[in-house]
Amino acid sequence: MAILDNIKNIFKAKKQEKIYRKEAPIVYYNSLGYDSVPKISYHDLATDGYTENAIVYRCVNEIANNASRVKINLFRGDQEIEKHPLLDLLYNPSPTYSQVEWFQAAYSYLLISGNNYMLSVGGDKSPPTELYNLRPDRVQIRTGTRAMPVAYDYVLKGQVIESYEVDQRTGNSKVKHIKLFNPLDDYYGMSPIQASSVDVDQHNLANKHNVNLLQNGARPSGAVIFNPKDETGGHVQLSDVQRNQLINDVNQRFSGTGNAGKPMLLEGDFDWKEMGLSPKDMDFVQLKNMSAKDIALVYGVPSQLIGIPDAQTYSNFAEAKLALYNETIIPLLDRVQGDLNEWLVPMFKEQGLELRYDIDSIPAMAEQRKRVFESVTQGVQNGILTRNEAREQLGYERLEGADSLMVPANLMPLNLDEEMDSEIVSENIPAEIIPNDLIEDEDGDIDEVIKAISNIDTTPTDSMVIEAKKGIAWRKEFNRGGTRIGAVRASQIIAKEKLSPSTVKRMFSFFSRHESDKAADGFRVGEKGYPSNGRIAWALWGGDAGFSWSTKVRNQLEKEKEKFLIDNINQKDVQ
Repeated sequence: MAILDNIKNIFKAKKQEKIYRKEAPIVYYNSLGYDSVPKISYHDLATDGYTENAIVYRCVNEIANNASRVKINLFRGDQEIEKHPLLDLLYNPSPTYSQVEWFQAAYSYLLISGNNYMLSVGGDKSPPTELYNLRPDRVQIRTGTRAMPVAYDYVLKGQVIESYEVDQRTGNSKVKHIKLFNPLDDYYGMSPIQASSVDVDQHNLANKHNVNLLQNGARPSGAVIFNPKDETGGHVQLSDVQRNQLINDVNQRFSGTGNAGKPMLLEGDFDWKEMGLSPKDMDFVQLKNMSAKDIALVYGVPSQLIGIPDAQTYSNFAEAKLALYNETIIPLLDRVQGDLNEWLVPMFKEQGLELRYDIDSIPAMAEQRKRVFESVTQGVQNGILTRNEAREQLGYERLEGADSLMVPANLMPLNLDEEMDSEIVSENIPAEIIPNDLIEDEDGDIDEVIKAISNIDTTPTDSMVIEAKKGIAWRKEFNRGGTRIGAVRASQIIAKEKLSPSTVKRMFSFFSRHESDKAADGFRVGEKGYPSNGRIAWALWGGDAGFSWSTKVRNQLEKEKEKFLIDNINQKDVQ
Protein backbone atom coordinates (compact mmCIF):
# COMPACT_ATOMS: atom_id res chain seq x y z
CA MET A 1 0.00 0.00 0.00
CA ALA A 2 2.92 2.26 0.59
CA ILE A 3 3.84 2.32 -3.11
CA LEU A 4 0.25 3.10 -4.08
CA ASP A 5 0.09 5.81 -1.45
CA ASN A 6 3.27 7.29 -2.80
CA ILE A 7 1.83 7.32 -6.31
CA LYS A 8 -1.34 8.97 -5.00
CA ASN A 9 0.78 11.62 -3.35
CA ILE A 10 2.55 12.26 -6.63
CA PHE A 11 -0.78 12.84 -8.44
CA LYS A 12 -2.02 14.96 -5.58
CA ALA A 13 1.00 17.21 -5.90
CA LYS A 14 0.38 17.69 -9.62
CA LYS A 15 -3.24 18.65 -8.98
CA GLN A 16 -2.19 21.19 -6.38
CA GLU A 17 0.27 22.71 -8.83
CA LYS A 18 -2.50 23.15 -11.42
CA ILE A 19 -4.73 24.92 -8.93
CA TYR A 20 -1.89 27.20 -7.95
CA ARG A 21 -1.31 28.17 -11.52
CA LYS A 22 -4.94 29.20 -11.88
CA GLU A 23 -4.89 31.19 -8.67
CA ALA A 24 -1.54 32.77 -9.45
CA PRO A 25 -1.28 33.34 -13.20
CA ILE A 26 1.92 34.45 -14.85
CA VAL A 27 1.04 38.13 -14.66
CA TYR A 28 -0.28 40.43 -11.99
CA TYR A 29 -1.95 43.81 -12.12
CA ASN A 30 0.21 46.68 -11.05
CA SER A 31 -0.57 50.23 -10.03
CA LEU A 32 2.64 52.22 -9.95
CA GLY A 33 3.11 54.15 -6.77
CA TYR A 34 0.92 51.81 -4.71
CA ASP A 35 3.18 49.37 -2.92
CA SER A 36 0.30 47.22 -1.75
CA VAL A 37 -0.31 45.91 -5.27
CA PRO A 38 2.16 43.31 -6.59
CA LYS A 39 4.31 44.53 -9.45
CA ILE A 40 4.10 43.12 -12.94
CA SER A 41 6.86 40.68 -13.82
CA TYR A 42 8.30 41.59 -17.20
CA HIS A 43 10.43 38.46 -16.93
CA ASP A 44 7.30 36.29 -16.85
CA LEU A 45 5.77 38.18 -19.75
CA ALA A 46 8.91 37.78 -21.84
CA THR A 47 9.58 34.12 -20.96
CA ASP A 48 6.35 32.27 -20.22
CA GLY A 49 4.40 34.61 -22.48
CA TYR A 50 6.75 35.18 -25.44
CA THR A 51 9.90 33.05 -25.62
CA GLU A 52 8.20 29.84 -24.40
CA ASN A 53 4.83 30.19 -26.13
CA ALA A 54 4.77 29.75 -29.90
CA ILE A 55 1.38 31.40 -30.35
CA VAL A 56 2.28 34.61 -28.51
CA TYR A 57 5.61 34.68 -30.32
CA ARG A 58 3.92 34.32 -33.70
CA CYS A 59 1.21 36.90 -32.94
CA VAL A 60 3.70 39.51 -31.75
CA ASN A 61 6.01 38.94 -34.71
CA GLU A 62 3.14 38.90 -37.22
CA ILE A 63 2.01 42.33 -36.07
CA ALA A 64 5.42 43.89 -35.41
CA ASN A 65 7.09 42.63 -38.60
CA ASN A 66 4.28 43.81 -40.87
CA ALA A 67 3.78 47.14 -39.09
CA SER A 68 7.49 47.99 -39.13
CA ARG A 69 7.62 47.65 -42.92
CA VAL A 70 4.93 50.21 -43.67
CA LYS A 71 6.51 53.28 -45.22
CA ILE A 72 6.25 56.53 -43.28
CA ASN A 73 6.27 59.85 -45.15
CA LEU A 74 6.68 63.48 -44.14
CA PHE A 75 4.29 66.22 -45.24
CA ARG A 76 4.11 69.97 -44.92
CA GLY A 77 0.42 70.60 -45.39
CA ASP A 78 -0.58 68.55 -48.45
CA GLN A 79 2.91 68.62 -49.96
CA GLU A 80 5.12 65.59 -49.43
CA ILE A 81 8.72 66.29 -48.43
CA GLU A 82 11.29 63.98 -49.97
CA LYS A 83 14.38 65.06 -47.99
CA HIS A 84 14.47 66.25 -44.39
CA PRO A 85 16.60 65.65 -41.25
CA LEU A 86 13.56 64.05 -39.59
CA LEU A 87 13.34 61.47 -42.37
CA ASP A 88 17.08 60.84 -42.09
CA LEU A 89 16.66 60.21 -38.37
CA LEU A 90 13.82 57.72 -38.90
CA TYR A 91 15.66 55.95 -41.71
CA ASN A 92 18.72 55.54 -39.48
CA PRO A 93 17.62 55.92 -35.83
CA SER A 94 20.93 54.77 -34.30
CA PRO A 95 24.24 53.13 -35.24
CA THR A 96 22.86 49.75 -34.16
CA TYR A 97 19.32 49.91 -35.55
CA SER A 98 17.82 50.37 -39.00
CA GLN A 99 14.37 51.90 -39.39
CA VAL A 100 12.67 48.52 -39.67
CA GLU A 101 14.56 47.09 -36.69
CA TRP A 102 13.83 50.13 -34.55
CA PHE A 103 10.09 50.11 -35.25
CA GLN A 104 9.96 46.31 -34.88
CA ALA A 105 11.48 46.58 -31.40
CA ALA A 106 9.08 49.40 -30.49
CA TYR A 107 6.01 47.40 -31.52
CA SER A 108 7.30 44.18 -29.92
CA TYR A 109 7.96 45.81 -26.53
CA LEU A 110 4.50 47.36 -26.66
CA LEU A 111 2.78 44.07 -27.54
CA ILE A 112 4.66 42.05 -24.92
CA SER A 113 4.60 44.36 -21.91
CA GLY A 114 1.91 46.88 -22.86
CA ASN A 115 4.56 49.62 -22.62
CA ASN A 116 7.27 51.07 -24.82
CA TYR A 117 9.68 53.87 -24.01
CA MET A 118 11.27 55.80 -26.90
CA LEU A 119 14.38 57.81 -26.04
CA SER A 120 15.65 60.75 -28.09
CA VAL A 121 19.35 61.58 -27.91
CA GLY A 122 20.66 65.00 -28.92
CA GLY A 123 21.18 68.58 -27.81
CA ASP A 124 18.53 70.32 -25.73
CA LYS A 125 18.26 73.15 -28.25
CA SER A 126 18.79 71.11 -31.40
CA PRO A 127 16.87 68.23 -33.01
CA PRO A 128 17.72 64.72 -31.81
CA THR A 129 20.40 62.75 -33.61
CA GLU A 130 19.55 59.24 -32.37
CA LEU A 131 16.50 57.27 -31.23
CA TYR A 132 16.38 54.23 -28.94
CA ASN A 133 13.80 51.89 -27.42
CA LEU A 134 14.35 51.25 -23.71
CA ARG A 135 13.63 47.81 -22.28
CA PRO A 136 10.38 48.19 -20.32
CA ASP A 137 11.59 46.42 -17.18
CA ARG A 138 14.46 48.91 -16.84
CA VAL A 139 12.21 51.97 -16.76
CA GLN A 140 10.50 53.08 -13.58
CA ILE A 141 8.06 55.96 -13.56
CA ARG A 142 8.59 58.45 -10.77
CA THR A 143 5.28 59.92 -9.73
CA GLY A 144 4.20 62.97 -7.80
CA THR A 145 0.90 64.40 -6.73
CA ARG A 146 -0.38 64.74 -10.30
CA ALA A 147 -1.38 62.14 -12.86
CA MET A 148 1.56 63.24 -15.01
CA PRO A 149 4.84 61.44 -14.26
CA VAL A 150 7.67 63.46 -12.71
CA ALA A 151 10.46 61.55 -14.43
CA TYR A 152 11.43 58.30 -16.11
CA ASP A 153 14.25 56.52 -14.27
CA TYR A 154 16.45 54.07 -16.15
CA VAL A 155 17.36 51.41 -13.60
CA LEU A 156 20.07 48.79 -14.04
CA LYS A 157 20.94 46.25 -11.33
CA GLY A 158 18.91 48.20 -8.82
CA GLN A 159 20.64 51.53 -9.47
CA VAL A 160 19.26 54.56 -11.27
CA ILE A 161 21.64 55.10 -14.19
CA GLU A 162 19.81 58.02 -15.78
CA SER A 163 16.72 60.13 -15.08
CA TYR A 164 14.70 61.86 -17.75
CA GLU A 165 12.65 64.69 -16.31
CA VAL A 166 9.13 65.50 -17.49
CA ASP A 167 8.13 69.12 -17.98
CA GLN A 168 5.12 69.48 -15.68
CA ARG A 169 3.73 72.32 -17.77
CA THR A 170 3.96 70.81 -21.26
CA GLY A 171 4.52 67.12 -20.54
CA ASN A 172 7.60 67.14 -22.80
CA SER A 173 10.45 64.75 -22.11
CA LYS A 174 13.29 63.02 -23.90
CA VAL A 175 11.32 59.83 -23.26
CA LYS A 176 8.02 59.09 -24.97
CA HIS A 177 5.94 56.51 -23.15
CA ILE A 178 3.54 54.64 -25.44
CA LYS A 179 1.20 52.37 -23.54
CA LEU A 180 -1.83 50.20 -24.07
CA PHE A 181 -4.93 51.06 -22.06
CA ASN A 182 -4.97 49.74 -18.51
CA PRO A 183 -8.19 50.26 -16.52
CA LEU A 184 -6.39 49.57 -13.23
CA ASP A 185 -3.30 51.72 -13.59
CA ASP A 186 -2.71 55.42 -14.18
CA TYR A 187 0.85 55.07 -15.40
CA TYR A 188 1.61 51.64 -16.83
CA GLY A 189 -0.08 49.96 -19.79
CA MET A 190 -1.65 46.52 -19.77
CA SER A 191 -0.06 43.68 -21.73
CA PRO A 192 -2.29 41.62 -24.07
CA ILE A 193 -0.72 38.56 -22.43
CA GLN A 194 -2.39 39.67 -19.23
CA ALA A 195 -5.83 39.29 -20.80
CA SER A 196 -4.93 35.83 -22.12
CA SER A 197 -2.92 34.61 -19.12
CA VAL A 198 -5.15 31.57 -18.47
CA ASP A 199 -4.93 30.53 -22.13
CA VAL A 200 -1.15 31.02 -22.12
CA ASP A 201 -0.90 28.84 -19.01
CA GLN A 202 -3.10 26.16 -20.53
CA HIS A 203 -1.12 26.13 -23.76
CA ASN A 204 2.23 25.92 -21.95
CA LEU A 205 1.02 23.18 -19.58
CA ALA A 206 -0.37 21.15 -22.48
CA ASN A 207 3.01 21.37 -24.19
CA LYS A 208 4.84 20.35 -21.02
CA HIS A 209 2.44 17.44 -20.49
CA ASN A 210 3.08 16.13 -23.99
CA VAL A 211 6.85 16.48 -23.50
CA ASN A 212 6.72 14.61 -20.21
CA LEU A 213 4.57 11.92 -21.79
CA LEU A 214 7.10 11.47 -24.58
CA GLN A 215 9.97 11.35 -22.11
CA ASN A 216 8.10 8.56 -20.36
CA GLY A 217 7.95 6.52 -23.54
CA ALA A 218 4.58 7.88 -24.58
CA ARG A 219 2.97 5.72 -21.88
CA PRO A 220 0.82 6.89 -18.99
CA SER A 221 1.86 6.39 -15.42
CA GLY A 222 1.02 3.19 -13.65
CA ALA A 223 1.45 1.28 -10.42
CA VAL A 224 3.59 -1.71 -9.59
CA ILE A 225 1.50 -3.82 -7.23
CA PHE A 226 3.48 -6.02 -4.86
CA ASN A 227 1.48 -8.47 -2.78
CA PRO A 228 3.94 -10.84 -1.05
CA LYS A 229 2.80 -13.39 1.50
CA ASP A 230 4.63 -15.31 4.20
CA GLU A 231 4.54 -19.04 4.83
CA THR A 232 1.28 -18.67 6.71
CA GLY A 233 -0.36 -16.72 3.88
CA GLY A 234 -0.20 -13.39 5.62
CA HIS A 235 0.72 -10.10 3.85
CA VAL A 236 4.29 -8.83 4.09
CA GLN A 237 5.07 -5.11 4.34
CA LEU A 238 8.10 -3.63 2.56
CA SER A 239 10.66 -1.70 4.49
CA ASP A 240 11.56 1.86 3.40
CA VAL A 241 14.85 0.62 1.95
CA GLN A 242 13.11 -2.12 -0.03
CA ARG A 243 10.45 0.27 -1.28
CA ASN A 244 12.97 2.86 -2.53
CA GLN A 245 15.07 0.17 -4.15
CA LEU A 246 12.01 -1.17 -5.95
CA ILE A 247 10.97 2.25 -7.28
CA ASN A 248 14.47 3.04 -8.52
CA ASP A 249 14.77 -0.34 -10.18
CA VAL A 250 11.44 0.06 -12.03
CA ASN A 251 12.30 3.58 -13.19
CA GLN A 252 15.75 2.55 -14.36
CA ARG A 253 14.58 -0.48 -16.29
CA PHE A 254 11.26 0.55 -17.79
CA SER A 255 10.75 4.36 -17.89
CA GLY A 256 12.14 6.98 -20.27
CA THR A 257 12.23 7.22 -24.07
CA GLY A 258 15.14 4.75 -24.23
CA ASN A 259 12.96 2.05 -22.74
CA ALA A 260 9.84 2.87 -24.74
CA GLY A 261 8.15 -0.27 -26.04
CA LYS A 262 10.20 -2.69 -23.96
CA PRO A 263 8.20 -5.49 -22.33
CA MET A 264 7.96 -5.34 -18.54
CA LEU A 265 9.04 -8.55 -16.88
CA LEU A 266 7.68 -8.92 -13.36
CA GLU A 267 8.61 -11.82 -11.13
CA GLY A 268 7.01 -13.28 -8.07
CA ASP A 269 4.07 -11.46 -6.59
CA PHE A 270 4.47 -8.35 -8.74
CA ASP A 271 1.71 -6.98 -10.97
CA TRP A 272 1.41 -3.83 -13.18
CA LYS A 273 -1.71 -1.70 -13.25
CA GLU A 274 -1.92 1.15 -15.74
CA MET A 275 -3.24 4.31 -14.19
CA GLY A 276 -4.16 7.13 -16.50
CA LEU A 277 -6.52 8.35 -19.16
CA SER A 278 -7.39 6.79 -22.47
CA PRO A 279 -5.35 7.88 -25.51
CA LYS A 280 -8.33 9.97 -26.61
CA ASP A 281 -8.59 11.64 -23.21
CA MET A 282 -4.86 12.27 -23.14
CA ASP A 283 -4.94 14.08 -26.48
CA PHE A 284 -4.25 17.72 -25.61
CA VAL A 285 -4.23 18.93 -29.21
CA GLN A 286 -7.79 20.21 -29.02
CA LEU A 287 -7.05 22.01 -25.75
CA LYS A 288 -3.97 23.63 -27.31
CA ASN A 289 -5.93 24.78 -30.36
CA MET A 290 -8.66 26.32 -28.21
CA SER A 291 -6.07 28.19 -26.14
CA ALA A 292 -4.22 29.26 -29.28
CA LYS A 293 -7.40 30.70 -30.83
CA ASP A 294 -8.12 32.71 -27.67
CA ILE A 295 -4.56 34.08 -27.59
CA ALA A 296 -4.82 35.05 -31.26
CA LEU A 297 -8.19 36.67 -30.53
CA VAL A 298 -6.66 38.86 -27.83
CA TYR A 299 -3.94 40.04 -30.22
CA GLY A 300 -6.33 40.52 -33.12
CA VAL A 301 -4.55 38.04 -35.39
CA PRO A 302 -6.70 35.76 -37.59
CA SER A 303 -6.17 32.10 -36.68
CA GLN A 304 -5.26 31.19 -40.24
CA LEU A 305 -2.13 33.33 -40.09
CA ILE A 306 -0.66 31.45 -37.14
CA GLY A 307 -1.26 27.95 -38.47
CA ILE A 308 -4.18 26.85 -36.29
CA PRO A 309 -5.95 24.02 -38.17
CA ASP A 310 -9.63 24.14 -39.05
CA ALA A 311 -9.64 27.91 -38.78
CA GLN A 312 -12.22 28.90 -41.39
CA THR A 313 -13.02 32.39 -40.20
CA TYR A 314 -11.90 33.84 -43.55
CA SER A 315 -12.33 32.34 -47.00
CA ASN A 316 -8.66 32.60 -47.91
CA PHE A 317 -5.26 33.77 -46.73
CA ALA A 318 -5.56 37.15 -48.49
CA GLU A 319 -8.81 37.94 -46.65
CA ALA A 320 -7.20 37.01 -43.34
CA LYS A 321 -4.20 39.22 -44.09
CA LEU A 322 -6.48 42.11 -44.98
CA ALA A 323 -8.38 41.67 -41.72
CA LEU A 324 -5.09 41.76 -39.80
CA TYR A 325 -4.24 45.14 -41.30
CA ASN A 326 -7.71 46.67 -40.99
CA GLU A 327 -8.48 45.51 -37.46
CA THR A 328 -5.06 45.46 -35.80
CA ILE A 329 -2.08 46.93 -37.65
CA ILE A 330 -3.60 50.13 -39.05
CA PRO A 331 -5.11 51.17 -35.67
CA LEU A 332 -1.69 50.54 -34.13
CA LEU A 333 -0.01 52.64 -36.83
CA ASP A 334 -2.51 55.44 -36.27
CA ARG A 335 -1.67 55.40 -32.56
CA VAL A 336 2.11 55.50 -33.07
CA GLN A 337 1.78 58.10 -35.86
CA GLY A 338 -0.09 60.40 -33.48
CA ASP A 339 2.51 59.91 -30.73
CA LEU A 340 5.41 60.65 -33.08
CA ASN A 341 3.71 63.80 -34.38
CA GLU A 342 3.04 64.94 -30.83
CA TRP A 343 6.51 64.11 -29.43
CA LEU A 344 9.18 63.88 -32.14
CA VAL A 345 8.07 66.33 -34.87
CA PRO A 346 8.02 69.46 -32.61
CA MET A 347 11.71 68.86 -31.79
CA PHE A 348 12.55 70.04 -35.32
CA LYS A 349 10.85 73.41 -34.68
CA GLU A 350 9.14 73.73 -38.08
CA GLN A 351 5.51 74.61 -38.56
CA GLY A 352 3.17 72.36 -40.49
CA LEU A 353 5.24 69.16 -40.44
CA GLU A 354 3.34 65.89 -40.13
CA LEU A 355 4.35 62.23 -40.34
CA ARG A 356 1.92 59.95 -42.16
CA TYR A 357 2.05 56.23 -42.73
CA ASP A 358 1.63 55.33 -46.39
CA ILE A 359 -1.26 52.89 -46.06
CA ASP A 360 -1.65 52.72 -49.84
CA SER A 361 1.80 51.14 -50.12
CA ILE A 362 0.70 48.00 -48.25
CA PRO A 363 0.44 45.12 -50.76
CA ALA A 364 -2.26 43.36 -48.72
CA MET A 365 -4.50 46.43 -49.11
CA ALA A 366 -4.33 46.37 -52.93
CA GLU A 367 -7.47 44.24 -53.33
CA GLN A 368 -9.40 46.44 -50.92
CA ARG A 369 -8.29 49.60 -52.73
CA LYS A 370 -9.42 48.00 -55.98
CA ARG A 371 -12.86 47.26 -54.53
CA VAL A 372 -13.15 50.78 -53.11
CA PHE A 373 -12.12 52.30 -56.44
CA GLU A 374 -14.65 50.20 -58.33
CA SER A 375 -17.39 51.07 -55.83
CA VAL A 376 -16.64 54.78 -55.96
CA THR A 377 -16.40 54.77 -59.75
CA GLN A 378 -19.78 53.04 -59.95
CA GLY A 379 -21.21 55.65 -57.62
CA VAL A 380 -20.02 58.43 -59.94
CA GLN A 381 -21.33 56.70 -63.05
CA ASN A 382 -24.73 56.12 -61.47
CA GLY A 383 -25.13 59.72 -60.38
CA ILE A 384 -24.80 58.93 -56.65
CA LEU A 385 -21.45 60.64 -56.00
CA THR A 386 -19.82 63.69 -57.50
CA ARG A 387 -16.27 63.38 -58.79
CA ASN A 388 -14.97 65.43 -55.88
CA GLU A 389 -16.78 63.20 -53.37
CA ALA A 390 -15.19 60.22 -55.06
CA ARG A 391 -11.75 61.84 -54.99
CA GLU A 392 -12.07 62.54 -51.28
CA GLN A 393 -12.88 58.88 -50.57
CA LEU A 394 -9.81 57.85 -52.57
CA GLY A 395 -7.59 60.36 -50.77
CA TYR A 396 -7.14 62.85 -53.62
CA GLU A 397 -7.53 66.62 -53.63
CA ARG A 398 -10.72 68.29 -54.82
CA LEU A 399 -10.85 69.77 -58.31
CA GLU A 400 -12.56 72.91 -59.55
CA GLY A 401 -15.76 72.15 -61.44
CA ALA A 402 -16.06 68.53 -60.26
CA ASP A 403 -19.07 68.93 -57.97
CA SER A 404 -21.82 67.95 -60.43
CA LEU A 405 -23.61 64.63 -60.39
CA MET A 406 -23.19 62.62 -63.58
CA VAL A 407 -25.26 60.21 -65.69
CA PRO A 408 -24.05 56.92 -67.15
CA ALA A 409 -21.80 56.42 -70.12
CA ASN A 410 -20.77 59.94 -71.12
CA LEU A 411 -20.98 61.40 -67.58
CA MET A 412 -23.05 64.45 -68.43
CA PRO A 413 -24.06 66.77 -65.57
CA LEU A 414 -27.53 65.93 -64.35
CA ASN A 415 -28.32 69.45 -63.21
CA LEU A 416 -27.67 71.17 -66.52
CA ASP A 417 -30.15 71.51 -69.34
CA GLU A 418 -27.40 71.44 -71.96
CA GLU A 419 -27.30 67.68 -71.64
CA MET A 420 -30.43 67.57 -73.77
CA ASP A 421 -28.24 67.90 -76.83
CA SER A 422 -28.58 64.50 -78.49
CA GLU A 423 -25.79 65.33 -80.86
CA ILE A 424 -23.34 64.96 -77.94
CA VAL A 425 -24.87 61.77 -76.55
CA SER A 426 -22.72 58.69 -77.08
CA GLU A 427 -24.11 56.19 -79.53
CA ASN A 428 -23.01 53.41 -77.19
CA ILE A 429 -25.57 54.24 -74.49
CA PRO A 430 -28.23 51.51 -74.25
CA ALA A 431 -31.58 52.84 -75.33
CA GLU A 432 -33.30 51.77 -72.11
CA ILE A 433 -31.17 54.13 -69.96
CA ILE A 434 -31.28 57.19 -72.23
CA PRO A 435 -33.58 59.83 -70.72
CA ASN A 436 -36.50 60.84 -72.90
CA ASP A 437 -35.20 64.35 -73.31
CA LEU A 438 -32.00 62.97 -74.83
CA ILE A 439 -33.79 61.01 -77.53
CA GLU A 440 -34.34 62.58 -80.95
CA ASP A 441 -37.84 64.01 -81.45
CA GLU A 442 -40.34 61.71 -83.09
CA ASP A 443 -40.95 64.57 -85.52
CA GLY A 444 -37.25 65.05 -86.20
CA ASP A 445 -37.43 63.77 -89.76
CA ILE A 446 -40.51 65.90 -90.43
CA ASP A 447 -38.71 68.95 -89.07
CA GLU A 448 -35.85 68.34 -91.43
CA VAL A 449 -38.29 68.10 -94.33
CA ILE A 450 -40.03 71.31 -93.26
CA LYS A 451 -36.67 73.04 -93.07
CA ALA A 452 -35.76 71.87 -96.56
CA ILE A 453 -39.02 72.79 -98.31
CA SER A 454 -39.55 76.11 -96.56
CA ASN A 455 -36.00 77.36 -96.92
CA ILE A 456 -35.87 78.35 -93.23
CA ASP A 457 -32.33 79.54 -92.44
CA THR A 458 -30.84 77.97 -89.30
CA THR A 459 -27.44 79.66 -89.57
CA PRO A 460 -26.39 81.49 -86.35
CA THR A 461 -26.22 85.28 -86.58
CA ASP A 462 -23.15 87.48 -86.16
CA SER A 463 -24.46 88.74 -82.82
CA MET A 464 -24.64 85.12 -81.61
CA VAL A 465 -21.04 84.56 -82.75
CA ILE A 466 -19.84 87.56 -80.69
CA GLU A 467 -21.57 86.21 -77.58
CA ALA A 468 -20.24 82.67 -78.13
CA LYS A 469 -16.66 83.95 -78.50
CA LYS A 470 -17.11 85.98 -75.32
CA GLY A 471 -18.32 82.85 -73.45
CA ILE A 472 -15.35 80.79 -74.67
CA ALA A 473 -12.90 83.50 -73.59
CA TRP A 474 -14.50 83.80 -70.14
CA ARG A 475 -14.53 80.04 -69.61
CA LYS A 476 -10.85 79.84 -70.48
CA GLU A 477 -9.92 82.80 -68.28
CA PHE A 478 -11.89 81.85 -65.17
CA ASN A 479 -11.94 78.05 -65.64
CA ARG A 480 -15.64 77.91 -64.76
CA GLY A 481 -19.08 78.44 -66.17
CA GLY A 482 -20.93 76.30 -68.69
CA THR A 483 -20.15 72.72 -69.56
CA ARG A 484 -18.58 70.70 -72.32
CA ILE A 485 -21.88 70.72 -74.18
CA GLY A 486 -22.12 74.48 -73.84
CA ALA A 487 -18.60 74.79 -75.24
CA VAL A 488 -19.54 72.55 -78.17
CA ARG A 489 -22.61 74.66 -78.83
CA ALA A 490 -20.43 77.80 -78.83
CA SER A 491 -18.05 76.21 -81.35
CA GLN A 492 -21.00 75.41 -83.64
CA ILE A 493 -22.22 79.00 -83.41
CA ILE A 494 -18.74 80.46 -84.05
CA ALA A 495 -18.34 78.20 -87.09
CA LYS A 496 -21.80 79.37 -88.24
CA GLU A 497 -22.95 75.83 -88.84
CA LYS A 498 -26.51 75.32 -89.99
CA LEU A 499 -28.14 73.90 -86.88
CA SER A 500 -30.67 71.09 -86.92
CA PRO A 501 -34.29 71.83 -85.97
CA SER A 502 -33.82 69.64 -82.88
CA THR A 503 -30.85 71.74 -81.77
CA VAL A 504 -32.80 74.94 -82.32
CA LYS A 505 -35.59 73.57 -80.09
CA ARG A 506 -33.13 72.68 -77.35
CA MET A 507 -31.56 76.12 -77.55
CA PHE A 508 -34.98 77.68 -77.06
CA SER A 509 -35.66 75.28 -74.15
CA PHE A 510 -32.34 76.12 -72.52
CA PHE A 511 -32.89 79.89 -72.69
CA SER A 512 -36.48 79.55 -71.46
CA ARG A 513 -35.48 77.61 -68.35
CA HIS A 514 -32.39 79.68 -67.53
CA GLU A 515 -33.87 83.13 -68.09
CA SER A 516 -34.22 83.42 -64.32
CA ASP A 517 -30.39 83.35 -64.04
CA LYS A 518 -30.36 86.90 -65.40
CA ALA A 519 -31.72 88.12 -62.07
CA ALA A 520 -28.79 86.71 -60.08
CA ASP A 521 -25.76 88.73 -58.97
CA GLY A 522 -22.90 88.91 -61.42
CA PHE A 523 -24.94 88.58 -64.57
CA ARG A 524 -24.60 92.26 -65.59
CA VAL A 525 -21.53 94.44 -66.00
CA GLY A 526 -20.60 96.21 -62.78
CA GLU A 527 -22.22 93.65 -60.51
CA LYS A 528 -20.14 91.74 -57.97
CA GLY A 529 -18.90 88.41 -59.34
CA TYR A 530 -19.32 89.42 -62.99
CA PRO A 531 -19.34 87.35 -65.08
CA SER A 532 -21.27 84.78 -63.09
CA ASN A 533 -21.39 81.12 -64.08
CA GLY A 534 -24.87 81.67 -65.40
CA ARG A 535 -23.69 84.61 -67.53
CA ILE A 536 -20.88 82.55 -69.05
CA ALA A 537 -23.24 79.66 -69.87
CA TRP A 538 -25.74 82.13 -71.36
CA ALA A 539 -23.04 83.53 -73.66
CA LEU A 540 -21.91 80.07 -74.80
CA TRP A 541 -25.39 79.43 -76.19
CA GLY A 542 -25.43 82.75 -78.05
CA GLY A 543 -26.65 85.16 -75.41
CA ASP A 544 -29.74 87.32 -75.81
CA ALA A 545 -29.24 87.18 -79.56
CA GLY A 546 -29.36 83.39 -79.41
CA PHE A 547 -32.54 83.45 -77.34
CA SER A 548 -34.28 85.77 -79.82
CA TRP A 549 -33.01 83.82 -82.84
CA SER A 550 -33.96 80.37 -81.46
CA THR A 551 -37.42 81.67 -80.53
CA LYS A 552 -37.95 83.06 -84.00
CA VAL A 553 -36.68 80.00 -85.90
CA ARG A 554 -38.56 77.58 -83.62
CA ASN A 555 -41.83 79.43 -84.22
CA GLN A 556 -41.21 79.39 -87.98
CA LEU A 557 -40.60 75.64 -87.92
CA GLU A 558 -43.70 74.95 -85.85
CA LYS A 559 -45.87 77.12 -88.11
CA GLU A 560 -44.57 75.49 -91.29
CA LYS A 561 -44.93 72.03 -89.79
CA GLU A 562 -48.54 72.67 -88.81
CA LYS A 563 -49.30 73.88 -92.35
CA PHE A 564 -47.53 70.86 -93.85
CA LEU A 565 -49.46 68.39 -91.71
CA ILE A 566 -52.82 70.01 -92.55
CA ASP A 567 -52.08 69.95 -96.26
CA ASN A 568 -51.00 66.32 -96.01
CA ILE A 569 -54.22 65.33 -94.23
CA ASN A 570 -56.40 67.15 -96.79
CA GLN A 571 -54.58 65.44 -99.64
CA LYS A 572 -55.26 62.03 -98.09
CA ASP A 573 -58.94 62.89 -97.69
CA VAL A 574 -59.20 63.80 -101.36
CA GLN A 575 -57.64 60.51 -102.35
